[in-house]
Order: sequence, then structure tokens, then C-alpha cells
Amino acid sequence: MLQKFFKYHGAGNDFLLADNRDGRLVLSESQIRQLCNRHTGFGADGVILLESAPGYDFRMVFYNPDGSSGMMCGNGGRCIVAFAADLGVVSGKFPVEFVSADGPHTAVILSSGKDVPRTIRLKMKDVDGVKGYPEENACFLDTGTRHLVKFVEGLADYPVVSEGSRLRSDDRFAPEGTNVDFVEVLTQSNGMVLKVRTFEKGVEDETLACGTGIVACAVAAYSLQIPWNETDGDGVSYPVRAAIADLSVDFVPEKDGASLRAHDIWLTGPAAFVGTVECIL
Repeated sequence: MLQKFFKYHGAGNDFLLADNRDGRLVLSESQIRQLCNRHTGFGADGVILLESAPGYDFRMVFYNPDGSSGMMCGNGGRCIVAFAADLGVVSGKFPVEFVSADGPHTAVILSSGKDVPRTIRLKMKDVDGVKGYPEENACFLDTGTRHLVKFVEGLADYPVVSEGSRLRSDDRFAPEGTNVDFVEVLTQSNGMVLKVRTFEKGVEDETLACGTGIVACAVAAYSLQIPWNETDGDGVSYPVRAAIADLSVDFVPEKDGASLRAHDIWLTGPAAFVGTVECIL
């Protein structure tokens, strides 16, 4: 069967997307690994299928490059919204409602046009609790995918791959493992920004950006009382810098005793169309 895939990237996090509203496309782990291989395949940080879902505009089905699934991807979420707009499944005039492995999501397309990156605001899963590791200057939390967030200095030269690979399989996070985010708080003339680098399980390497990781870093920063920007009402906001793009995270924090919860979490950033590829499956 000849299958067309559409390549998009969100802040450098790249994906192969396919329209599977008819339900005919069923991918094996080996096919996903081959598609994502950057030497013998097309190369991607994951494969995403757009499927039908009663009561929603569509369903997002995400696969890591190793074929594993069952988690949310924030950059992929923005990319599939852009893909749905390009297919005509949704209109930029209305909020987009879709469902993923971690539940329902809402997105708003802030800028449109297939020939230029769209800016998309994506509502993420609520965070219920942050576990701190003060001796490591780190936090663990679930933002739709599990993340260990570690605050460091000298991020540009930090051994992200070796340290990420070690922590990803730490016994504390077994058996599922965890993504690992390394964050440096930078002070600039126009304020503070969180600089983030992420080692992703399933990719087993550093990626240019991780959406759920960027959200995790912002919530973790608040839990450590790292200065934030205030938004309307009780909301807070953090600017975040990935390798090739700037994004922002805003949310409403809520303290329940010593436990931190965060709701109304929104991740805003780019989603860009790259091109199309075809292969025989």
C-alpha cells in the first residue's frame, strides 16, 4: 500500500503525520522505527495519526520512534492542529477540540497560513502534584508524559545525553522510565527565560524541543519559586527557550497544603509544515 505522510515540526521537534480518519492505516512497531530512522527512513521524532473521534474534531494517536505509544506530545499536539487545518478538518476561526492518550485538549490557532509557521495555543493536561528532590535541585511530575526536571548551570555544555540516559532509567522511575529535562534560568535585558534541553525516552536521545517537557519545566520552576510573570487573575507565565524556538507556558497554580497543582495550562509555540513523503507499507 502506498501511504503519504506529511512532515511538520514544532520548535524543531519533527513528526510524520497521516490522515487515518478511515481507520485503514495500522502501523507495526517495526514500520514506525523504519519511518523514523534518520539514515534508512524519512527521519522523525515520532509518528502521529489523525483519526476520527465522536464528539471531537479528531483523535491524536502518537508513537515514539521506537514504536511505543500511550502518551501525549505537546509539540506534536500543535503540529496535528496545523495538519487538521491544512486538511480542512478544522477552521482557524474556532477553538479546536481533540482527544489524545491523556484525555481531551483544546487548541486555538493564533496565526494561519500553510507557507509560514502557525502559532498555536494548546491546552494541556492538569498537573496534580510535584515531587521534589531538593538534594538534586530536581522535580518529578506528569504533564501527559512523565518528566524529571533538573535545574543546572552551564546548560550549553551540560552532558544532556549521558546524564539523561542515566536518569531516564533510574530505579525511582521504573518500570516506565521518564523523560529528563535540564533547565537553566537565564537573565536577559527583557527579563528571565527558562532555557531547556530534553532527553526523551522512546527517542533515546536529545531532541530540539519537547512540549510536555517545556510545560513540566515551567510548573517545576514555579514549585521552586523561580520568578514568573503574572497574567490575568491568578495565572502565571514563563517564557521558555528551546534549541531553535521560543515558547511560553501559562497556568493557574493552586496549593493544597504542601502539594502543588496546576490547571488551565496552555503551551504556546510554532508549528510548521515541512513537506510530504510517500512510502510503500
